Amino acid sequence: MATRSSPIITDETAEQGLQQAMSAVAAALADPSRVSILCALMDGRAWTATELSGVADIAASTTSGHLGKLLDARLVTCLSQGRHRYFRLAGSDIAHLLETLMGVSMQPQRALVSATPSHLRHARTCYDHLAGELAVEIYNFMQEKEWVVADGSALTALGQQQLESIGMQRDLRSKRKPCCACLDWSERRMHLGGAAGAALLSLLIDKQWLSRTAGYREINVTPAGTKALQRLFCVQL
Repeated sequence: MATRSSPIITDETAEQGLQQAMSAVAAALADPSRVSILCALMDGRAWTATELSGVADIAASTTSGHLGKLLDARLVTCLSQGRHRYFRLAGSDIAHLLETLMGVSMQPQRALVSATPSHLRHARTCYDHLAGELAVEIYNFMQEKEWVVADGSALTALGQQQLESIGMQRDLRSKRKPCCACLDWSERRMHLGGAAGAALLSLLIDKQWLSRTAGYREINVTPAGTKALQRLFCVQL
């Protein structure tokens, strides 16, 4: 009795599928309004279409069309709560992609002067972890004290012990990278990303050493945080 054969997926077929998927992402990023929406979502929070239309300075009906394309490209996800729909980035890997694109897009100026606004350059969120000068200084300290392995892919036993001693807790159920070195697009140096980066930012905010600026990616250091960061990470503010 003849049986139906399963379709054979060749390397060429897989490559074509990857190329199509990459083209879809590139097309979704090709519009300035959609880029504005994605940048607004990089603070890690969920926004409504109405709020995002204000950020992108476009009509609400136009925003819905842009959000549809971002959903199709799997760059954002939609959460329904009651009568409202909230949109957020599909994950930390999307935030990392956007940060990388920002770095590539910045044209070097004479004397390599950063074009990043000073308040964002100092400290900001990159989805769910800390970025900017402050984050780079903390990461440099962690490297010098051997709290992270050389390539930044994991905390050392010492680093884990030291961070837990000040109250940092990681979600062991998380499937994301436990730790990674992210290239900071304004500083062009590394900061701490992955689950460890998210846990560290959460800790610093919970202890009220850092505070968010509502509706923005900007992060502020509190007076108590100035003393704590200097004591724990030798950060000079």
